[in-house]
Amino acid sequence: MAHHALASQESYNPNHLLDILLGKMQLKNDAALSRLLEVAPPVISKIRHHRLPVGASLLIRMHEVTGMSIRDLRDLMGDRRTKYRLSDAQGRPKPEDRTTNDKATAGNVAHH
Repeated sequence: MAHHALASQESYNPNHLLDILLGKMQLKNDAALSRLLEVAPPVISKIRHHRLPVGASLLIRMHEVTGMSIRDLRDLMGDRRTKYRLSDAQGRPKPEDRTTNDKATAGNVAHH
């Protein structure tokens, strides 16, 4: 079973967050929590067993139903990262794209 990168942080404990949500929302179990958050029950189970991280969309949903801040929710699960980083490759144009765009720009300038 593959663990996600956040699970390697010693302080990461999504169970604490889920337990707090159960209490705050006065729910009896994870099935009730999954209904409240509008996710399939296996999602909560996978989060509890560290097979799935608490993603951004789920954090936003938790924020919407509880009124708690995203920062507070992340703190409750022990996510102490201050920034999320994208890989260097994301968002960067491919070298051939840049060349193609330069040629297109040069072509447009020549026609004016």
